Amino acid sequence: MNRTLDVVTSLAATLARLGGGLRSGHLGERPDKLLELYEFEGCPYCRKVREALSILDLEAMIYPCPRGGSRFRPIVKERGGKHQFPFLVDPNTGVAMYESNDIIAYLFRVYGDGEVPISLRLGPITNATAMLASAWRPGFGGFARPSSAPEKPLELWSFEASPFCRITREVLSTLEIPYRLHNVAKGSPSRQAFLARSGKMQVPFLHDPNTGVDMFESADIVDYLRRTYEVR
Repeated sequence: MNRTLDVVTSLAATLARLGGGLRSGHLGERPDKLLELYEFEGCPYCRKVREALSILDLEAMIYPCPRGGSRFRPIVKERGGKHQFPFLVDPNTGVAMYESNDIIAYLFRVYGDGEVPISLRLGPITNATAMLASAWRPGFGGFARPSSAPEKPLELWSFEASPFCRITREVLSTLEIPYRLHNVAKGSPSRQAFLARSGKMQVPFLHDPNTGVDMFESADIVDYLRRTYEVR
């Protein structure tokens, strides 16, 4: 896709959700162990959960499960009994669950102040706008492409509402590359540590421990991921 069109449609997806996941909110207890989320970009229900993670400033291990993927989808079937996404695993409490609304309620109850933001509790309206956001990026991040699996998971500093971060996450999803998601939405207390780590407040920022690469700029990251991991 033309770069300008790529950015414009990703921005439209953000606007469809009125910037959901742009800012962190009231934070509660912090988990000792990383949450695990099995999901894929383009899924409107997964989008809602990712927004919740951004608002709650929660890190998570992301295991991309695009359609046609074989790397992590079988794990979801084995652990939960069905291929349905999103699927959250919380090793801090032993909880494993499907259903985006249930996951969101759980996250805000355990790691927030118990109150789900209105943008995520409008029922059919929330679902419709999440679907509209996906419609602006039809198929992006939703279907697997052949790739080589990294030995170690990558790390991505991101937040859900950023159109540039979305473009990066779509490619990670398509290539079934697992990664540790560091949420640094506006107002996030994690931003100071990120600034010390990266030298400037700009996302997306990718770290690949397999190659030692650190990089900004979604276009450069996308090119790197495809050159390094896509099997052509």
